[in-house]
Amino acid sequence: MDSNLQQRLVALFQRTAATVPAYRAFLDHNGIDPASVVDAAGFARIPLITKENYHHRYPLPQRCRDGDLGACDLIAVSSGSTGAPAFWPRSAADEAAATRRFEQVLVHGFDATHRRTLAVVCFPLGTWVGGLYTLSCLRGLAAELAMTIVAPGNNKAEILRVIPELGPHFDQVVLFGYPPFLKDLIDTGLRAGVDWSRFAPKLVCAGEVFSEQWRDLMGKRAGLDPVRDVAAVYGTADGGVLGNETPLSVRIRRFLAEHPGPARELFGGQRLPTLMQYNPADRYFETVDGTLVFTADSGVPLIRYHIADDGGVIPHERLVEFCKAHGFEPDEETGPDLPFVFVFGRAIHAVSVFGANVFPETVSLGLERAEISEWVTGKFVLEAWEDADRDRLLRITVELGPGEPNTAERTRLVAAAIRDELLTHNSEYANYVPAERHLPHVELRPAGDPDYFPAGVKHRYTR
Repeated sequence: MDSNLQQRLVALFQRTAATVPAYRAFLDHNGIDPASVVDAAGFARIPLITKENYHHRYPLPQRCRDGDLGACDLIAVSSGSTGAPAFWPRSAADEAAATRRFEQVLVHGFDATHRRTLAVVCFPLGTWVGGLYTLSCLRGLAAELAMTIVAPGNNKAEILRVIPELGPHFDQVVLFGYPPFLKDLIDTGLRAGVDWSRFAPKLVCAGEVFSEQWRDLMGKRAGLDPVRDVAAVYGTADGGVLGNETPLSVRIRRFLAEHPGPARELFGGQRLPTLMQYNPADRYFETVDGTLVFTADSGVPLIRYHIADDGGVIPHERLVEFCKAHGFEPDEETGPDLPFVFVFGRAIHAVSVFGANVFPETVSLGLERAEISEWVTGKFVLEAWEDADRDRLLRITVELGPGEPNTAERTRLVAAAIRDELLTHNSEYANYVPAERHLPHVELRPAGDPDYFPAGVKHRYTR
């Protein structure tokens, strides 16, 4: 850690200890004297905070500076994926760091400084963090860029009404949303006769890991460059936008997807995480027991907050040199000299069968095969299911595209494709699950099925 970063972290800690009543109480409870934290070694000894030991223990106003909730001007609500929803207040000043991450995507990735850009916010609008937070950050950039914003939310009919009307007046259209929703939007537009390539579309995704096959599929269907025109951001209700893909990180991830040996050496397993870059001066990451911890200022300042996402951090030079040693050839423009963070998501989003963890991203590979992707939406639900004999099985409910028929042959094809991908990419599944149970139980359901694929809510891949 360089001296400037060390000073910034210690100063943020000291200010938080001095001005946030809950954090002072938390430090007292753990026997920490704030005056003893003066350098990186002292900072590393500070106890981690979690939702359980901090947010659930201290009232919301006490977690704000000076115990004043009214000093914040916007409150977002988390999705509640790990339990009861949590409230996250912030002020406009707190969004500056997240705005810089969007700026990096739009300016360095999409050249929005010189290209007239229509930004379409497709995240749900409401108390959830995605829509209004993205809109607020983009408003902060619009005056600096040749950019205009429209925010139809996750209303497909409205999005498909405004894009043909407004898109021709711009050089490019950038869609911000969750990956399965954007795929559904593009597919729905294609069925309605929309020629997406007319609008030079770009995608900014958040919320989940997606595969390079998915990126290629979107490139084919929307007429975009999968390397330069699709960018994921690491966004959470807790900390806002923490990192973002860059053309360099995408090229490295695509290289590692084609070279599983180096990928296993780098990430410690067969899963391919999302790979992004971040600015440690805005969001400082650490790895603790294979999970991510970050420090960030906000309406509720977070000092060594255990977000519980599986992942890690890699210095910029180390990752580039590692990949070059295995045959990767970077462009002359290697992108910003910022460290990398890789994110798998949370282990709770897997299901366990015979002791083997099955993760959604591996199942997605089967549905993204050319012979299947034309008639499924890409959404599915994983369950560890017991049959009548109480045998544990992997059950996967898959959403068909609108109007697509449910046939026994399609069910068989999906089950076989998912089995093959699991055996190829998940050594636990191949070795723990008995061979006679490798084929998962698959059920195809119509688009928008209310029990598994209700419209208008963020999709959950596991039960």
